[in-house]
Amino acid sequence: MTSMLDLTAAAHRMTGLLAGVRDYQLTAPTPADMSLGTLLDHVNGLSLAFTWAARKEFPDGPSRPPSSDASNLPPDWRARIPERLDALAAAWRSPEAWQGMTQAGGLDLSGAEAGHVAMNELVVHGWDVARASGQPYDPADAEIEACLAFVAPTVEQSGGQGVEGLFGPAVDVPDDASPIDRLIALTGRRPDWKAP
Repeated sequence: MTSMLDLTAAAHRMTGLLAGVRDYQLTAPTPADMSLGTLLDHVNGLSLAFTWAARKEFPDGPSRPPSSDASNLPPDWRARIPERLDALAAAWRSPEAWQGMTQAGGLDLSGAEAGHVAMNELVVHGWDVARASGQPYDPADAEIEACLAFVAPTVEQSGGQGVEGLFGPAVDVPDDASPIDRLIALTGRRPDWKAP
């Protein structure tokens, strides 16, 4: 799992989704069992945390899990989060980001693992945002495969019970489920989830 991934397309896709979120949707539920505003606060925080992880610089002291609280969502989130997503993608284009050890979410992990987690966060939470806000979502096959290569063994090690702070217990899907549906189910979400 040492190959570099390019997070640019996933970051740009998330930015496009954010542009489609309406203010009244911030209180809407998401497949991630939190309001859309809370999820966007999480995306705001993880964008910064994984940029620091790539650079191996932690200006706020030791790494902590990103905030997930809609009341913390900054008023300028429509401008701030896309800027942070651009910085995230740029930071992971550096080969040094994928080498050695780093920190993210309060955990020590290799640069390669952190890069894969960052990609997975963008792809899975992109799906969450798209579903909650009623937007289409079409990540690249290579992104989904990279996420599956990271998520499947992690979930298998947990016996399908999920990983605290990462994934809920896996959801069963048919054998012929699409790769994105398999990924979403492995993270504990129902692939058929629709906004009420």
